[in-house]
Amino acid sequence: MKMHLSRSRAGVAVLVMLLGLQGCGEDGGDKTADAVGSIKVSAVTDLPQESADNYDDNINGLITAATLKKWIDDWLVNRPAGITGKLVILQATAGETSYEYIKPNGVNVVTYLTSSGEWIQTRDNGVIETPSLVPDGQAMDVLLKKFAIDPSKDMIVVTMGTASPVNVMAQGRIWYALRYWGVAKEHLAILNGGHKWQFDSGALAASYFSTGGSTPPNNGTASVRDLKVDNTILQATFEDVINAAKSTDVNDPNDGVFIWDARNLGQYSSGEYVEKGEDTDTSTSGVQACATAYCASLRPEIYLPFFQNNNSKGGHPNGALQLQFTHFLDLTKGSSYRPKAELAALLNGDTNASGIGFVAGNYQLVGAGNAYRPGDVIYTYCETTFRAMITGFASMAILGKPVRFYDGAMVEWNSLSSTEDGSGNLILPADSPWRTDRTDRAFFRYAKDSIDPVTGIAVGSGVVAQRYITNPYAPHADKIIRADKRYKYGETIDTQGASPIVANPCG
Repeated sequence: MKMHLSRSRAGVAVLVMLLGLQGCGEDGGDKTADAVGSIKVSAVTDLPQESADNYDDNINGLITAATLKKWIDDWLVNRPAGITGKLVILQATAGETSYEYIKPNGVNVVTYLTSSGEWIQTRDNGVIETPSLVPDGQAMDVLLKKFAIDPSKDMIVVTMGTASPVNVMAQGRIWYALRYWGVAKEHLAILNGGHKWQFDSGALAASYFSTGGSTPPNNGTASVRDLKVDNTILQATFEDVINAAKSTDVNDPNDGVFIWDARNLGQYSSGEYVEKGEDTDTSTSGVQACATAYCASLRPEIYLPFFQNNNSKGGHPNGALQLQFTHFLDLTKGSSYRPKAELAALLNGDTNASGIGFVAGNYQLVGAGNAYRPGDVIYTYCETTFRAMITGFASMAILGKPVRFYDGAMVEWNSLSSTEDGSGNLILPADSPWRTDRTDRAFFRYAKDSIDPVTGIAVGSGVVAQRYITNPYAPHADKIIRADKRYKYGETIDTQGASPIVANPCG
């Protein structure tokens, strides 16, 4: 595999040493600048931003229509201090009828339709190919060119368009990709709530919407390499999560890591327990909804309906706590984030009006004061870290907590088993160090052992889709991070993820 390097051999040696050294500290960060490219390597504690109690007072992070309106009315006068470029509005979807686009002015306020699909990519972490990950540097530069964004000058606001939890996730994926690649928090915001709700609530008049947006000019010249900061610590790798998982399924409140499963309880428990509104009996047609905060499954042996992506198993990393992402949104208010005080109470372990809060591996509430602890670093995930964009953004950009996104998520974690796929091929050999079907790493139940409600026998491995394993004995599973650092530091890489094996400087 050929690599074209833009540095001298000595420069590359220094770079490799620095990349290897990052991660020796407790937070995986290094606040010093790289000696070769003067790139600041962020610590995870450098990245959070805490919202004002009143979201109207924010000028980045989570903003409201009150702020956006002021900017649109007179951008040159009202733009935030330090912003010298234009206002770029990226819409995850078109808004509802009559509210399709935030109206651009054609001069210094532009509105582009994008989608979350542009901001994700299938990538190889060194062990397995996983879908829906943060894009590589080349893909990001294509997007900056397409929308003519200069992230060192422009203010970027991401709106959801049509109100829905899925579109809040899409906002998060765009925000995450930009932050990961070095866009400063002062240059980036998410608009709280969908377009029609902005009108219905009186926040924006009809004159602020249009049926069409701006045409992407595809003439941008900026690159993520221009942003002299390395924020790759924002992603928790598969290897990081293995190291953070406990030897038993008990949360350790004193280890400095808070592992958060943002999926529903049925997925977290692999069908053993469900929460309010979820199906208590998957053996019958329709939904026999749990009427209380939590319910034991009536047919726990029939758990395949709780699986996604034809995974080889279900469950969660040992020590993870569960609270579903939906509880952070108000669906009656345009899928907007709930008030800061409510989010903080949930993160503390309090329950909401429905009695829902964080639960542990025993499916019991952890209780107030027993969820997030001050100083913890949050590792959040779901199935593909779309839902976890909501929990992660709320924690990091509203509550100001240090967050790392496990981008590979459970589609990756629950793939890596020494069991057969539907073609009869063993996914991982029994001696692979990357297996997650180990009780000292995870609670799990194999897909093949779920009972078929019609036949009354196990469904077998035919329900498991093929996985693309690249190296079951890889020395590390951080190939994506290393590739992205190399791109950021100025190397041209022909194939995504290419990187030499570097000796572990941490011992």
